[in-house]
Amino acid sequence: MNFSVHPQQPPRRSARDIVYAKLREQILNLELPPGTALSEQESALAFKVSRTPVRESFMRLAQEGLVEVLPQRGTFVSLIDTELVEEARFMREQLEAAVVRLACERFPKEALDALDANVREQRESMAQRDDRKLFELDETFHRILFEGCGKRNTWLAIQQMNLHLNRSRLLRLKTAHEWNHLCEQHERIARSVRERNAAEAERTMREHLRLGIADLAELKESLPHYFKSGE
Repeated sequence: MNFSVHPQQPPRRSARDIVYAKLREQILNLELPPGTALSEQESALAFKVSRTPVRESFMRLAQEGLVEVLPQRGTFVSLIDTELVEEARFMREQLEAAVVRLACERFPKEALDALDANVREQRESMAQRDDRKLFELDETFHRILFEGCGKRNTWLAIQQMNLHLNRSRLLRLKTAHEWNHLCEQHERIARSVRERNAAEAERTMREHLRLGIADLAELKESLPHYFKSGE
């Protein structure tokens, strides 16, 4: 089982898969912000491919809810849907509260060491003010908990619902820079797992996953053009 801080490198892929993966990454990283217009021709030129793999990538991203095709207007990066954000956050809170309690019952030393190494890297990213790296380490911290409990497939299954949530989380990191509190919560969770303190672990996890509720309202007020209206 791999508890490394860094995700494994993907295998060799087709041109269509490469274009799809890169566009998806750019959307989730906010390099392509919500509402950005997308062009088949411009993307084909940028990726040095024909328009076919780009068109297929747009279709796949639309099926995932990351791209919206508007008749007579064009194709755009979808706006963040706060209802989907809250639903994903609710689901993660319930699952991760259960997983962290399970981790307090049995968790391999290798996974514990990986959590500690992850938190150390978070501190380094804070010093470098690298919000993208911190976001990746945050995701990896939670993945380690699932994998250490033998719930890797559960972690993979919730990723599709995380798409709107993750964009709002990264947007919060980029605008609020409330990094120290996040890192402290991760340290408390890791310590609670090591000490087998299930009550403290669950309490901190729920607190951690509820942080974004108030922040989401503030983000909608300050950046309304990034969010879906009329929810």
